Amino acid sequence: MTETYRTIEGIYRGAPFHMVGDGFRVSNYFPSVNDLGQRFSPFLLLDYNAPYVFPPSDTVKGVGAHPHRGFETVSIAYEGYVEHHDNHGNHGIIGPGDVQWMTAGSGLLHKEYHEKEFSRRGGTFHFIQLWVNLPRADKMHPPKYQELLKKDMGRVALPDQGGEVRIIAGDYNGTRGPASTFTPIHLFDIQFNKNGKAQFELPASYNTAVLVLKGKAQMNGDKPANEGDFVLFDNTSGLIAIEGLTDDTLVIVLSGEPIDEPVYQHGPFVMNSREEIIEAFKDFQSGKMGNANF
Repeated sequence: MTETYRTIEGIYRGAPFHMVGDGFRVSNYFPSVNDLGQRFSPFLLLDYNAPYVFPPSDTVKGVGAHPHRGFETVSIAYEGYVEHHDNHGNHGIIGPGDVQWMTAGSGLLHKEYHEKEFSRRGGTFHFIQLWVNLPRADKMHPPKYQELLKKDMGRVALPDQGGEVRIIAGDYNGTRGPASTFTPIHLFDIQFNKNGKAQFELPASYNTAVLVLKGKAQMNGDKPANEGDFVLFDNTSGLIAIEGLTDDTLVIVLSGEPIDEPVYQHGPFVMNSREEIIEAFKDFQSGKMGNANF
């Protein structure tokens, strides 16, 4: 019996690398390029800091206090260490294999920067940040954090010692990840040994893509995907099959149920109407989201 594969809509590259603050060297895959912002709901933004060596520094690099409202930020660390604070008293450090899932909800201010010891010694930094939309009913949810540590992730070994799937949210073939989400989301990465194979099926209605973080992969038996390729699948039913062509192949899979509501984004706020954006700026400027002295 011949397998039916989910068809590929397109393969995209990110924008040229640029600095966010002085601590994150990222390529933006959407919304600034590829016109995928609305197409890839519930995901709003993907910034990818491919492996980059930061020299030792006595000055901590990063991004200072800034506000958010109406969505979530998901920060995934592969190499290097990130420290964060917010004005609700939350503080933490994530390192290789850890994830910070921050629900901005009704609004907060936070700052993100290289952890002090990592700054002092320098080293390779490899990191992803996603923005995930919240449905209208949850946009004003109280802010919260989920610190998802490496040891807490769901894990599935691939057949024939082919590698490992690490599940952050949703599930991979029945094994669940630790993240709590407001709408259905599957988020997992796969580390392949050479010729390792993974095969899975996700709902046809869910927007689904694979980003190749390292190495080379083959999609659905015959479609090559190189490091930095963002492979977007059609909303059709069928299996997704990935084979790692090198020993260091690493991919991340993003899939989620679309939120069928208007999206109004301006800077750090994502709401459903222009009026709500104006209100968010007023609330920020009047101090309703708290002050920046934390």
